[in-house]
Parts: sequence; structure tokens; C-alpha cells
Amino acid sequence: MSTLASPAATGTTADPAHDGPATPDSGFRDAVTEHADDLIALRRAVHRRPEIGLHLPQTQDAVLRALDGLPLEITTGRSLSSVVAVLRGGLPGPVVLLRGDMDALPVTELTGLEYASEVDGVMHACGHDLHVAMLVGAARLLSGVRDRLPGSVIFMFQPGEEGPGGAEPMIAEGLLAAAGEHPAAAYCIHVLSAIEPFGRFSTRRGPMLAAADTLRVTVHGAGGHGSAPQFAKDPIPAACEMVTALQTFVTRRIDIFDPAVITVGSFHAGTAENVIPAQAVFAATLRSFSPETRDRVRQGVLDVVHGIAAAHGLTADAVYTPGYPVTVNDGGEAEFAAATAAELFGADRFAWMANPEAGAEDMSYVLEQVPGAFVNLGACPPGLDPMTAPLNHAAQARYDDAVVPDGAVLLAELAWRRMSR
Repeated sequence: MSTLASPAATGTTADPAHDGPATPDSGFRDAVTEHADDLIALRRAVHRRPEIGLHLPQTQDAVLRALDGLPLEITTGRSLSSVVAVLRGGLPGPVVLLRGDMDALPVTELTGLEYASEVDGVMHACGHDLHVAMLVGAARLLSGVRDRLPGSVIFMFQPGEEGPGGAEPMIAEGLLAAAGEHPAAAYCIHVLSAIEPFGRFSTRRGPMLAAADTLRVTVHGAGGHGSAPQFAKDPIPAACEMVTALQTFVTRRIDIFDPAVITVGSFHAGTAENVIPAQAVFAATLRSFSPETRDRVRQGVLDVVHGIAAAHGLTADAVYTPGYPVTVNDGGEAEFAAATAAELFGADRFAWMANPEAGAEDMSYVLEQVPGAFVNLGACPPGLDPMTAPLNHAAQARYDDAVVPDGAVLLAELAWRRMSR
């Protein structure tokens, strides 16, 4: 998940009551104890050998070995190193999808952990190694109650969440039809190295994470000597004006209650102080929280760029590239996930988030087609202040894998209760 921070939760706890008859006891909280050591060992093994992108052969092999012997129907991806495992319960019922992403980031690890990355320049800086272990744990717990399970579960082990995006190709390869019928609900957990205190679950109704698109602009001018700008067409002032105008566009054209964030993170022009270059190039990330604002931003930034270029007698190429859409939690499923977490672990272990995160996630593609909930879980190690600890994606980001058993229990319990109600 390409996020820098999770908004503070409101501190309001969930009502543990939920609709329907009482759910039969799953026994997952007791059962997970026999798997806990193995799950943490799996997490650390994956952490040592991180892989990036869509092709994760070692991680895929570790998952397949961890699932070996379970009563699962397993398929692997054709165009990527995905694993889809289907557990068919002994009783009729709906299909529930549980997802865990598996890829790492191109970051050189600086944690000093004894199980730190052994691959130069690659690190599980976003906690996806914990997600792998949690989902394997959920598969083991649910397999243990297979005969009593009223429905089927799809376990989605996904590469490429950090880019170029693994959810879309998994869907294209038949993920949502893997159990024979469309899932009734989908859930995932994402760990946070900071902001949230250790062990606290959080989520929200509606938009959970932003859409993230990119804009790349090349301003074309005519080079010349720095002493005689009147004989050249200087692209730098125009590009600088564009950068400033994009910020004004956000504050004057976008509803503050349905916001957008535009950040220009790259700007390149020129080679020497006395040379006017022929072009200037900058790139920006564009984040929004609704399809309506996303469309408004898309058209608006292009108008700004081309208008300013024309005003300076220049031309500009502006390439807008859509990224992940808004990740939207179904209101009812978010309520259900909140109630389940609070009932399992206590009201103090759950809090509603006041605001969505400005990071983006390709779980959004699943939640566009399946009602579900994206849930955060604090994994800040003891001894660190969550408000000052290194954030997800940092080279120093650390995650306490003591949360893995609880994450596995919540995933399994969400599937169990959703099928049982």
C-alpha cells in the first residue's frame, strides 16, 4: 500500500452486536496457538527473501509449501506468481474471499533485525510478509472446521500490489469465479508500522483509500543564452507556474469536503546556470477520494497545463495515467468487520477511522465488484511511539509479528461468521 500515514482513529468503538442468529463457536482463538510459531517463522522467512513486482517465484513457493496438506483446490497464475486456493465447506453456503498481498519494495533495509532482508535493495517495508502469514493462518484455521463450514472460501495470495498491480490480472484470470460462484463478501487486513497502536484494528465505512493517478508534463520551448532570454522561449518559468497553479486548482476548483491531493515530486530542467533549456519536465501524483473528483482532477490539470503553456507561447505534452481507483468499503461489511473485531478482541482493540488514507491499494479492484472491508491493524513494536515510529515504506520500518495470529483469527472469523449468518 503506497501510503505515508494512516489517519488517527476516532476512538469510537464498535458495537459487537450483529444481525442474524448467534454464530456457532469457531474456536479459532484457541486453535491458532498451535500454528502461531509456524506462522511467525513463515513471515520471517519471507522477510529474508523479499521479491518485487508480479513475479515472486520464491514467495509463491513458500506459500505453496505452507499450504501443503490442506484440503484446498490450488491454482497458480499464468501471467504472474499468484496463488488462488479454494476451500469448499461441508455445508452449502456463500463464497467469501480473503486476500493477502505478497510483494516487497525496492528499499534497502536499515532495521538491523536478525531476519532482515538478504536481498540487496529489496525489503518488505510495507508488511506484506505479515499478510502472507496471516492468510496462511486463516487457511489452516478454516480448513480445521471444513466439515462445519457453510460455504466456500477463496484465499487470494496476490503479487504486485506495490505496482504494476496484481489484482486486475488475477481477476482477469478468473479469481472471482474460482469457487464456482461470485463471492458474497471480501476482506483483507493491512498492517501499519506507525500511527496505530500495537494490536488495534481500524476501518471506516465508504472510501478507505484514495485513487492514485500520475501526471507527467513536458514543456517545450526554445533554448538560448541566459543573457538574452528574449531570443529564446524559456520553458522553466512556465513549468514553475504550472506547479503553483496546480496547487491553486486544488484549493479553488475542488470541494474541500471531497478533496484531492496533487504533489509534484519530480522536476527537471537545464544543464547549466547560463543556458536556457529547450524543455522542462515534471511529474506529479494525483489523489482523490471519489470518482467524481477524480474525473474533475483529470480534466482540470490538463486544462491548467495547456492553458499556461499557451499563455507563454509554448506547447506542452501532458500525459495523465490512471492508477488504482478509490478503495471503497461497503458500509454494512465495514460494520460487520468492526463488530467482529470488537467482539473477538475487546472494544479497546477497535476504533473507527475519522478519515480515509491518501495511500492507494489495488484491493480496490476487488471491492469494486464484491462488497467487503479493508481493515488496518497496528503492528508498531513495543518500545516505539506509534506517532514517531518509522512509517510504512521506510527503510527503518519495523512490524511486530506478534500480531500475525490475531490477524489470522480475524480473517478466518470474518469468513466463518459471514457464511454462518
